[in-house]
Amino acid sequence: MTIGVGLLGLGTVGAGVAAILLGPEGRHPLVAELELKRVAVRDPARARPLALDPALLTSNAEAVVDDPAVEIVVELIGGLEPARSLILRAIAAGKPVVTANKAVIARYGEEIAAAAAEQGVYVLIEAAVGGGIPIIEPLKQSLGGNRIQRVSGIINGTTNYILSRMADEGAAYGDVLADAQRLGYAEADPAADVQGGDAADKIAILAGLAYGGAVPRSAIATEGIDRLQARDVAYAAQLGFVVKLVATAERLGDGVEEPGAAIPLDVRVHPTLLPKHHPLAGVHGVNNAILVEGDPVGQVMFYGPGAGAGPTASAVVADILNIAGIRRATGNQAGAPLDPLLAASSWRRCRLVDGSTSRHRNYVRLQTRDQAGVIGRIGTCFGDAGVSIQSIVQFEGQGDGIEAGGAEIVVITHEVEEGRFRAALAAIEALTEVEAVAACLRTL
Repeated sequence: MTIGVGLLGLGTVGAGVAAILLGPEGRHPLVAELELKRVAVRDPARARPLALDPALLTSNAEAVVDDPAVEIVVELIGGLEPARSLILRAIAAGKPVVTANKAVIARYGEEIAAAAAEQGVYVLIEAAVGGGIPIIEPLKQSLGGNRIQRVSGIINGTTNYILSRMADEGAAYGDVLADAQRLGYAEADPAADVQGGDAADKIAILAGLAYGGAVPRSAIATEGIDRLQARDVAYAAQLGFVVKLVATAERLGDGVEEPGAAIPLDVRVHPTLLPKHHPLAGVHGVNNAILVEGDPVGQVMFYGPGAGAGPTASAVVADILNIAGIRRATGNQAGAPLDPLLAASSWRRCRLVDGSTSRHRNYVRLQTRDQAGVIGRIGTCFGDAGVSIQSIVQFEGQGDGIEAGGAEIVVITHEVEEGRFRAALAAIEALTEVEAVAACLRTL
């Protein structure tokens, strides 16, 4: 007896999923019991490299969801609509859903989870974060007995490729981005990647799973790499750091909360200086990695390809097999009790802290006049604001934006509250010797 699968979308990932379902030889025997029943595509008449029975194809996505032969709906069309509506339609029909759509889950995850719980069906999302890296199920299940302190990661392959090239070659951001677009690593419109939005979607999902409560996607502080200069990547290397776009969700406080109190979280995405010995510093190219820090497990890192047809299709099919296995073992149908670990609904509240109260180290590059006493006056501004300096280095001024006879001063601070740091920067900008605060990055 087979289990019918309906596929919404036959792009890069959809074609990869279809190829697995049509070629079960050598795979888990349950794959052979999955049968592709309907596939929604924009243009059924278009020629495709994958040999599919034309009778399976339709341009009507709702018809796929509604087809009685389709028992599991796989949403791979991306975007917010009609993806959200189709997922909810499948749930209302009592059909479990597998999706790789991080944008929908980051913004409408609570609505979708509530609808799924009411109907007693699963919505599984392993492919939404990290491509082929298994991270969703480990957070829900394998690490469920831990008190998670921090989840941080390099979860966007496009930006990691760009930053790796900038570090290795000293190349400018714009030149590497153009290469990435030619190679297919970056979209024609790369904004979601390079401005940090894609990583913010993913860390919202990871934070919700790690801490047991929904995180508002719109409130996540997000900064991309689109304004990063090769000069800062080079200076970071000279000082013993690498620059990566890091997404972080960190639990603040002592880990003990009053019953019913919301968990305070600092969730953010921004270019970050990592010490070269940091576990994430060695993640290069289009690879992703997620570092989970918890009690009692310590540090656990998940590493691998974060996108692409093969890795993402692997995660999608893993979710399909999860659902198929439950149906085979228990006869689970709509309305039946769900496994609380696999379903992973929210079980407490989370709140994002005021960014001005977060604490971290900082990298600052200042363009100044090259004259006696400027470093001392900069140091005084930091000291008056209660900011401790780890290092301060002057580089000979050269390149765009630096006046003749000018200098560049790079400061790395110790950990400090964001509000104090910003007060120090305001005082420094008011100094007549300072031409500009040219760059400001966080540092681990």
